Amino acid sequence: MLKIRKLETGDRAGQIMNLLAEHYPGAKTSLVFENPFQLFVATVLSAQTTDEQVNKITAALFKAVPSVDEMALMEPSDLENYLKSCGLYRNKSKFLIEASRIIVNQYEGRVPASFDELVKLPGVGRKTANVIISSAFGQPALAVDTHVFRVSRRLGLADGKTVTIVEEQLKKVIAVDQWSAAHHYLITHGRQVCYARSPKCEDCFLKSLCLYAQEGGKDNVLGKTKN
Repeated sequence: MLKIRKLETGDRAGQIMNLLAEHYPGAKTSLVFENPFQLFVATVLSAQTTDEQVNKITAALFKAVPSVDEMALMEPSDLENYLKSCGLYRNKSKFLIEASRIIVNQYEGRVPASFDELVKLPGVGRKTANVIISSAFGQPALAVDTHVFRVSRRLGLADGKTVTIVEEQLKKVIAVDQWSAAHHYLITHGRQVCYARSPKCEDCFLKSLCLYAQEGGKDNVLGKTKN
């Protein structure tokens, strides 16, 4: 099992963050949006669907349904027509319309900027809420998706077996003002270098700081994210 080097983690975390910032300057979400509502929709759609595919879907969707008020008036069967190329599109259609109606009726048509309020909405979990408060409202948050989960554990920044525990562990070793950036850095590194299968350890600029690389690529306890 990968172990956090407790006496070194804080220092290593700082070194890792500096190197990630150097190699991925300006890293940000690849989802295309113009306002908090559009990011809300895109983030809900991104579950089990690539950001690239979500952007294709929302390009057409936001032209036809540009506001939360209009989405709130739809029926799930109507919204499904725009989402059919998206994983779990029937559930997502239902969640988005239910959430839109709540936003209109309870929040005067504005997506709530509170984590606690966001997770009450249908289809919204910790990751989605953290992405929204970070990217739409500029609040410090550290969303843990499958890339962040995998990469942070391989690096030895966390060893939790659930996304919630990993999020808590990362927040203890990464400065608050770096939480949002760390999310994007770790995702980018997971997509470009630290693949789930056959990661490019030999070419990785973090290999001297990475427990996974130092242990010869042993991934025996790493798996899918759990809520």
